[in-house]
Amino acid sequence: MNAHKAITVIAFDYGLKTIGVAVGQSLTQTANPLAEIKANDGVPTNWQEIEQLLKEWQPDTCVVGLPLNMDGSRSEMCTRAEKFARRLNGRFGVNVTTMDERLSSFEARGDIIEHTGSRDFKQQGVDSWSAKLILESWFNQP
Repeated sequence: MNAHKAITVIAFDYGLKTIGVAVGQSLTQTANPLAEIKANDGVPTNWQEIEQLLKEWQPDTCVVGLPLNMDGSRSEMCTRAEKFARRLNGRFGVNVTTMDERLSSFEARGDIIEHTGSRDFKQQGVDSWSAKLILESWFNQP
């Protein structure tokens, strides 16, 4: 029997005004959305919120969604998301990887409607739902 160590992972859905956050663990390969982090032009307005999350959950790794264009090409937002990933690594010394996140926000909106009946995506934290989907996709990749 192959025994795998369960790992805890925090995912970020990078955005200019808000950064979605989700936490999950590899044993169940599921994730839960957490409170979104406010950002000003893509920079967290309070890095201590991220530091607090890292202290609370002690993730083995972090995943940052990479907003590729639909054809797989890189966008300006990709460059900014990668810069955010490097800052996470440099500031907190955590292992950080990126994950293609195409259509995660679209899918998150559908999930919110399905689970809550609400179309108030801002109130429901669509960016953190997106982070949840990014993380679950990361868990399910080969």
